[in-house]
Amino acid sequence: MTDTIAQRLAAKGIELPVGPRPVANYVPAILSGNLLFVSGQVPFVDGKIAVAGQLGAGVTVAEGQRAAEICAINILAQAKAALGDLERIEQALRLTGFVASVPDFTDQPAVVNGASNLLAEILGERGRHTRSAVGVVSLPLGAAVEIDAIFAVKAS
Repeated sequence: MTDTIAQRLAAKGIELPVGPRPVANYVPAILSGNLLFVSGQVPFVDGKIAVAGQLGAGVTVAEGQRAAEICAINILAQAKAALGDLERIEQALRLTGFVASVPDFTDQPAVVNGASNLLAEILGERGRHTRSAVGVVSLPLGAAVEIDAIFAVKAS
């Protein structure tokens, strides 16, 4: 495995975007002491929702996993904007994944694995985290997935 987070991102062909701007009255991230709280990120790509709709009603698990992966990329983009350097991340502590789904859909954990797997690949052991995966009826802008994160970080 390569040495730095930037090298791991490059090896996967991932270029972090500018973190999406908030769509309401909140900030993308807050650093409090050694904790970084990243607001919920939806699967924005080039200013548009890349995966919309509900799991179990037209959106497949694979599409949901891709949406979760995009959310994780946007989380990392927000973390980089807040920290300046992703190497300051000591540990991903918590992800909360919200999956727009029909009432009988029960694979929310498999969907959120898209984000969990990406963070583990990019951050290594620092990317292993606690997590919740919750089904909801709808999400902002029709997104199929929304994920927020909490990281422990090194002092600057």
